[in-house]
Amino acid sequence: MAGMSNSTRIENDSLGPRNVPADALYGAQTSRSIENFRLSGAPLPIEIVHGMALLKLACARANAKLGLLAANKEKAVADACRAILSGAHDREFPIDLYQAGSGTSSHMNLNEVLANLANEALGGKRGAKAPVHPNDDVNMGQSTNNCFPSGAKIAVLGQTLLLLDALAALEKTLRAKAAEFAHVLKTGRTHLQDAVPVTLGQEFGAYARAVQLAAERIRAAAARLRELGIGGNAVGTGINTKPAFRAEILAALNEETGGEFRPAEDGIYLTQFMTDFAHVSAAFRSCALDLQQIANNLRLLASGPLTGLGEIRLPPVEPGSSIMPGKINPSICEAVNMVCFQVQGLDHAVALACGAGQLELNTHMPLIGANALQAAKLLSAAVRALAEKCVAGIAADEAACRRHLERSAGLPTLLNPRLGYDRVAQLVKEGLATGQTLKELVLEQKLLTAAEYEALLASSTGPNL
Repeated sequence: MAGMSNSTRIENDSLGPRNVPADALYGAQTSRSIENFRLSGAPLPIEIVHGMALLKLACARANAKLGLLAANKEKAVADACRAILSGAHDREFPIDLYQAGSGTSSHMNLNEVLANLANEALGGKRGAKAPVHPNDDVNMGQSTNNCFPSGAKIAVLGQTLLLLDALAALEKTLRAKAAEFAHVLKTGRTHLQDAVPVTLGQEFGAYARAVQLAAERIRAAAARLRELGIGGNAVGTGINTKPAFRAEILAALNEETGGEFRPAEDGIYLTQFMTDFAHVSAAFRSCALDLQQIANNLRLLASGPLTGLGEIRLPPVEPGSSIMPGKINPSICEAVNMVCFQVQGLDHAVALACGAGQLELNTHMPLIGANALQAAKLLSAAVRALAEKCVAGIAADEAACRRHLERSAGLPTLLNPRLGYDRVAQLVKEGLATGQTLKELVLEQKLLTAAEYEALLASSTGPNL
């Protein structure tokens, strides 16, 4: 981290003089925040800083177009923003995630770093705040109250798009398995008890549909992230800015990013309410719930392999035990489950924080932005691991599927239309008493021929084979 040198420089902020590490690009206010907020040891996610840097670049272009910022200052600030977006200065943003509730600490951290980079490019001195001032120039027409949540929206949206790519890949992999296993007839299970037949392909097709719908929910929720309050200033009214400022910011931002961001329909609303984050976080939670069920289903279907269901085989990714030779565990599914639990916890914190705003501002924005971002990142990684390291390598144990089907207590249901409920119930009792399968009983009692029995099985799973 910058600032590890023993030499310092003296800077001033509104509270007075402050020693700042001589080699740091940040300034006095950042130095205070580093000292004040030592709660987690984890800095605000750099993606949110980068989101704000994109806004700073767009604001500089807008202010220059409106005749408020000199061309040389605009270029210097824009170049500094691009340097930050390249990742070259990530270490200059060390402020703890748990900080001032509007994110002022990290926002001023960015303003100070941009000003110093711009000043050095223009021949100025680090820490001199001239010719580019962090508040008057870099932050012209802006407030933390709209810059921070807008930057967080940009960051979360970017990660959400990566998550949607990952979900599309998982859906494709699951559909490929559904086709591969379309012919594998097996027993269904409800209440963890034997039920009527399905195919293994139908099970995997249902998983693919769940992933498809999870992606649709996320995509719909994420559309709200494109509405930004930037330019609204302290409470969303746009005080101290020209009427065209917001439109010029969004035009510059969309040109820079190729995005489809739009200005707030109601700037005061968007400054107060963080519900857009709650909405997309809830979609992440719903996705996690479905992934959790899919992972658990895969674990159950692969259980054993000799004393469980053992109807599928998961690809081995690591030895499963330090004491039991040859043991292989469903490690990827277990890791995915842990991610799903964490995502649900992150969402709960987002919901609490989004509902805790007061009057003209929500003062829990760093937590809201960071948690939503982390949820999207975790889900992206988990989804890709599940697709690539687990689902793609799953194999069916067709013999186990058939063996369980033949002994399933749900199989006699197929005979209800032909023999009636009471007669079939008697067959079930006979099978439990003698250990005979349904096939053995119906053939022995000449209730069906072998061909009729196989035809009955073939028609049992409906048209979605």
